[in-house]
Amino acid sequence: MISGRRRGWLAGLQRSLLRAGTLPYASVVAGRNWLFDRQLKKTHSVSIPVISVGNITAGGTGKTPMVFWLARRLAAENIRVTLISRGYGSSEDRPNDEALELSQKLPGVPHLQNPNRIQAARQAIDELDSQVIVLDDGFQHRRIGRDLDLVLVDATNPFGFGHLLPRGTLREPLAALQRADMIALTRVDLVRESCLAELEKQLDKYAPGVPRFHIAYRPEKLINVSQDEKPINDLAGKSVAAFCGVGNAPAFRQTLEQCGCQVVDFRAFADHHPYSPDDIKSLKGWLQHLHEIDALICTHKDLVKIPVDQLNEIPLWALTVQPEMTSGQAALEERLQKLVTQVNPSAVITSSNA
Repeated sequence: MISGRRRGWLAGLQRSLLRAGTLPYASVVAGRNWLFDRQLKKTHSVSIPVISVGNITAGGTGKTPMVFWLARRLAAENIRVTLISRGYGSSEDRPNDEALELSQKLPGVPHLQNPNRIQAARQAIDELDSQVIVLDDGFQHRRIGRDLDLVLVDATNPFGFGHLLPRGTLREPLAALQRADMIALTRVDLVRESCLAELEKQLDKYAPGVPRFHIAYRPEKLINVSQDEKPINDLAGKSVAAFCGVGNAPAFRQTLEQCGCQVVDFRAFADHHPYSPDDIKSLKGWLQHLHEIDALICTHKDLVKIPVDQLNEIPLWALTVQPEMTSGQAALEERLQKLVTQVNPSAVITSSNA
């Protein structure tokens, strides 16, 4: 509906109502950024390097794979890394899907989930003796200082349908991209070269001089709950059903189709969908109406919330992806290497208006 593809008077009315809601939202965002820009709102500086991975739209840009890449890259140099996130969708007794996914991929890297990320940073330093913090979804969290501010822009849907929330999915006006230290264009392999060139022109306009690098999320392997693995080429020529609860469901389907399989049917849930028993029952009912399906495919983010290896005797597999820098990696590596030289065994947090 917010993309404009849904037509009719009712959809038009809904979009008009949502557009009215953008005014108070934009006012709050502008006021908050005005206070930070003029140093009237406190920024908390951390004495260890902080890398923020964020975006300017609501979800779906591929932050989790990028966080994984950064943490593994730093851990390879024997640097003690801690991931910090708000923990959207988590509870006291269960972390959210992103934390579950990252804990499987990075078992030796702590992940603190806390809406108060200043408090989490203090815990990372005082209790975990961390040397670098990777802040997940931190672009709008300006209370904590950062040494490298990475902003991800999804090439398949870069600017949130051209509107701020709630009419579109932009969290901030595009001019906010000027705050970034580097911009990563993600899923560049899923768009035409002409579209990518036009996107580069738009970024030249809104974020002039901000260096950029490109990322393609390459299919890596298939895994199931039992941690069995299969190669990607096992999908070639197969008929599959697929579902996901991620921010950019069409991109997942497109990636899956690039693996050479036929997607017979596809279901998209909301981002961070929890998958209740009723949802599992619904999926089973959906599968009953599909015939000659070789496998059921989801994302790793979905799989960590569905503790079964099959539904209706159809094998359930998750497609994992690996970030691949297709351009600009040297500039990113140079920035990371500068941070590595700043690693300090002692760390404290201070507050200031700068």
